[in-house]
Amino acid sequence: MGFRAFVMHHAAGFRCQWFSNHTPVVGAGAAVLGPEDILVVPEWYGPGLAGMPAGPRVVVFNQRAYDTFDHIPYSTATPGAPYANLPGLIALLAVSDDNVDLLRYAFPAIPVQLTRNVIDPAVFTAGNWPRQRQIVYVGHRRAAEREQLLHILGSRGILRGWTVTQIAGRTEQQVAQILRDSAIFLSFSEREGFGLPPAEAMACAAYVVGYSGLAGREFFDEAYCSPAPDGDLLAFARAVEDACTSYDNDPVGLAKRARAASEAVLARYTRAGLRDDLAAFYRPLLPAPPG
Repeated sequence: MGFRAFVMHHAAGFRCQWFSNHTPVVGAGAAVLGPEDILVVPEWYGPGLAGMPAGPRVVVFNQRAYDTFDHIPYSTATPGAPYANLPGLIALLAVSDDNVDLLRYAFPAIPVQLTRNVIDPAVFTAGNWPRQRQIVYVGHRRAAEREQLLHILGSRGILRGWTVTQIAGRTEQQVAQILRDSAIFLSFSEREGFGLPPAEAMACAAYVVGYSGLAGREFFDEAYCSPAPDGDLLAFARAVEDACTSYDNDPVGLAKRARAASEAVLARYTRAGLRDDLAAFYRPLLPAPPG
């Protein structure tokens, strides 16, 4: 949008390698910040936010509101921690309606604004059906529940003839290809900031079954996926069985719902939408870019 913006990292020369990016990166030791600057920091700093230096205006980009109070014992905390008395704090940003509501309730005196996620349609595209008899998931949430679910389905013989695969250690492009090859995605989302894996699975037209992780309720629509109530393992198992049965008995219907999911999430989580959100937030705070 024309503003001078940098990723600041403690290691000079750092750059994320798992997705394509060209954002300017500056080492923290070379950064000089003043009152006209805005420093955007993650919620992960938790109790360390108390050590922020005075000077720049501060925005906390809270990508998972449910982690806000981690490592801050209530018995010893200042009311309103970790944001009470944070030097220069002007606002919080969050990435889902659920998290915005939670943060506004917890911190009624601090402005909170939504900045929508983007699902890149050049990477996460629907692809074709029919799909491989493959069920996939990511493994960073609810490992014990996942093992129970697979045992339950295995005991009933539901997984016979299916390949069950964990997605891990892959690039963004490789993840998208796996999702396009797979018929079903299992969502083990839990107290999420947004829940990007099931949204990306929907974009690739893999049929999504499972937990919304609360924040994902904004895109877990029963018209095109099979949400299970949070923690209801039996409902989850039954939904997976129904999806597997539909794959065999009504593959056209299942594909139609999966494609509807792709259209819905790609229409909602766009680059233009994020630009609108960022412009609405930053333009009143920063000088107009040249031209």
